[in-house]
Amino acid sequence: MDNALLKPVKIGHKIVPNRFAINAMEGTDADEHGNPSELTYKRYEKYFKGGAGFIDLEAITCQTECVSSTNQLCLMEENVEALTAFVSHMKAINSENVFVFQLTHAGELGNPHFSKAIRVTKDPLPGFEHAEFADEAKVEEIMQQIVDGAVLAHKVGADGIDLKLCAGYLGSQILRPFNKHEWKYGGAWENRKQFVVDLVNRIKAAVNDPNFIIGSKISLYEGFPGGQGTMGPDSAVMDLTESIDLIKTLEDLGASYVLTTCGAPMHTLNLVKPSKDDPYIAYLGMYFQKVCRENLKPETVVIGGGYSIFGNGKQPNFKAVAPEKNTLLFWGDKMIRDGVADMIAIGRQALCDPGIPSKLAAGQPETITWCSACDQCSLLLITPQYTGCIRDPYYAKKIPAALEALSHH
Repeated sequence: MDNALLKPVKIGHKIVPNRFAINAMEGTDADEHGNPSELTYKRYEKYFKGGAGFIDLEAITCQTECVSSTNQLCLMEENVEALTAFVSHMKAINSENVFVFQLTHAGELGNPHFSKAIRVTKDPLPGFEHAEFADEAKVEEIMQQIVDGAVLAHKVGADGIDLKLCAGYLGSQILRPFNKHEWKYGGAWENRKQFVVDLVNRIKAAVNDPNFIIGSKISLYEGFPGGQGTMGPDSAVMDLTESIDLIKTLEDLGASYVLTTCGAPMHTLNLVKPSKDDPYIAYLGMYFQKVCRENLKPETVVIGGGYSIFGNGKQPNFKAVAPEKNTLLFWGDKMIRDGVADMIAIGRQALCDPGIPSKLAAGQPETITWCSACDQCSLLLITPQYTGCIRDPYYAKKIPAALEALSHH
């Protein structure tokens, strides 16, 4: 099949065989020590066997004081042995891809039921009044934990890292205009941006390996007043001036890729993950990919998200488009040929069937199981239960417990 999604692309030092990326999809299935469990192994074995050129290890935390979910993967000294075995096992299945760890800190999204929530803004974002104010010393401590995490990611065999600057996590909280009070990383954009500059420079110095890939998943526009990509701390008007400067700054610092997203799950969920009711929001993501591609050098890879909703073209609420020209494979091919993006990232689709690359390469696209966007995987994640696609009977059995937990929220 002559599909641009099957063409190789260079990311950093490595040429990978196709344009598919597996997004950082949390399974909340680590063991009690934050190590990969049997369920974690099963999920990632499917990803690696599926043949995607880029795999992003889900939101791994470099500390346990402030986390957003139970059973989250951890990246600390005590996890090195288990993670080394995990990476080695996956690379034995497929070593042709790029495997990065998404380093994260929950910040104000820390779940108060089992961890601490902290905020960097003097005025709390509405809905997060419970979060404790973190001073500059605390932010410095967190930055060192992330730097240490990058060193450990390199040690256990990861090809690189994804510095999480999206989804309302700590990176977003520092970068957004709502972080308006003057402090080392607050107020003026140059101060907020300096957080990323200092962090990346410290990671590069600590790892000291030019082949270690650094990139970032970024919310270019969060979609609420004061969020990333808005005109000011009390404005909802989209203004991508800061977002464009951010991606250019990352590139200047040596980033090999940018993974685009928009929205923040706790605030503007459908921007992050277009639903069956308003799937057309996915078209907006294409614009953000175009913005990145037009402002970055050709060698900096733009990975576009938000493609799972297209599936096989049968979502009924897509209007004014022929179904056969509104599929994941159609749009992925077109975005690459049109120079809008270099790769596409799949999230929910990866839980449903991550084997698209290998099936497409084998000339068997009809064997792909398409995500229906039923969002039961999201229900499992937020309640929280072990997270996967309910087409797998193991995860389907978790839905009653998830609904029961949701009723008590």
